Amino acid sequence: MEKSASLIRAAVPPAVLGLVTVVLASIVLALSAKIELPFWPVPMTLETLAVLALAGLLGARLAGLAVLLWLAEGTVGLPVFAGAAAGPVYFLGPTAGYLAGFLFAAFLVGRAADRGLRARPLLLFASMLVGVALIYAAGVVDLARLLGWAGAVRLGLLPFIPADLTKAALAAALVTAAGRLRLGRS
Repeated sequence: MEKSASLIRAAVPPAVLGLVTVVLASIVLALSAKIELPFWPVPMTLETLAVLALAGLLGARLAGLAVLLWLAEGTVGLPVFAGAAAGPVYFLGPTAGYLAGFLFAAFLVGRAADRGLRARPLLLFASMLVGVALIYAAGVVDLARLLGWAGAVRLGLLPFIPADLTKAALAAALVTAAGRLRLGRS
């Protein structure tokens, strides 16, 4: 397996490999948005899991670019976000802040991974918790413009905490397992 990966890296220019990685990661984000529980006004999706795992696996640059591409896809009208809506008007709705928070989290967790935390599961998990906090901060602040602070916290934060703690733990475990597989350790 490692030999075929080495052959691919040798045959494909790094810029092309990076572009393909970013496009595939944006597809993962789009798919994660479609797996949702219909909470109101913000649905519960697998986007947080996808953002954290991609950031841990790809690092800040590629994960950040993947989130930016995904946001651009949604801006031009591709149906990549939760629900059926897309286009620039989507960024006026209740999930706009969370979308921005995904970008902040991708850069932060990716930076932590770039600095070696992939090999330190507890610290990687801690960085993912900070990433979740960034998503919440951006999301709740923006949601408060529609619902007020109490409503934003009650509907856009509290119901999500247990699931997002689980998603962060799962993302950290996936990144750690992928690192061990890559290094041939069990």
